[in-house]
Amino acid sequence: MSNELLWILFMLGNLATTLLVFRYFGREGLLALIAVMIILCNLQVMKITTLFGFTVTLGNVLYGSIFFATDLLSEVYGKREARKGVLLGFVAMLLMTGVMQLALLFGVADDTWAIQVQESMSMIFGFMPRIALASIAAYLLSQFHDVWAFHFWKTKTRGRHLWLRNNLSTMTSQLIDTAVFCFIAFWRVFDNTLFIEVLLTTYILKVIIALVDTPFMYLGRMLAPSSADAGGDHSEVT
Repeated sequence: MSNELLWILFMLGNLATTLLVFRYFGREGLLALIAVMIILCNLQVMKITTLFGFTVTLGNVLYGSIFFATDLLSEVYGKREARKGVLLGFVAMLLMTGVMQLALLFGVADDTWAIQVQESMSMIFGFMPRIALASIAAYLLSQFHDVWAFHFWKTKTRGRHLWLRNNLSTMTSQLIDTAVFCFIAFWRVFDNTLFIEVLLTTYILKVIIALVDTPFMYLGRMLAPSSADAGGDHSEVT
């Protein structure tokens, strides 16, 4: 199976999974999902692959889904719950980084397999502090901007045009996220040509995910419980 087909299936499957979690677990499910996805995408981002003939980092699908989850929280439950999701993701990222750095400090048993595992963990999590710093800075800046922008456009459009606020807020926020993350994580790690290619292609892929998640946003609002306590204007149909 080609990388491109895998990526498309992964994108659609991840967005559908987010909806299923929301359908059966509601707000708490989305909050938990944000924490899980931020950990997984920070692991995946260290894998460099090729898509559509370009070099890209893996993890953009999961990270795009975090924006989808926070926008869904914003739409259904309001700004306060969306910010809670952002902060929960931040805490999860800090915990993962701290725990794995501590794990690397433990001595290893005198066993070939144990030594190989330690070497593999060191290769992955030894680079994690820089990845974590990049991710934390990019995550906080872009996610809080996303929550603000989503409600800014919701106010400007008087609760209409969900597709517009979903895309405008996410695409702008993804630009902030991609620029901040790539400069902190990969500047001087990759050569200039690869760095620019990764930066541009990562953002383009995130824009595609933002466009694709639009119908999922409408489905998510349809699945929202009628007792949702803070957020969305469910009368909007455009």
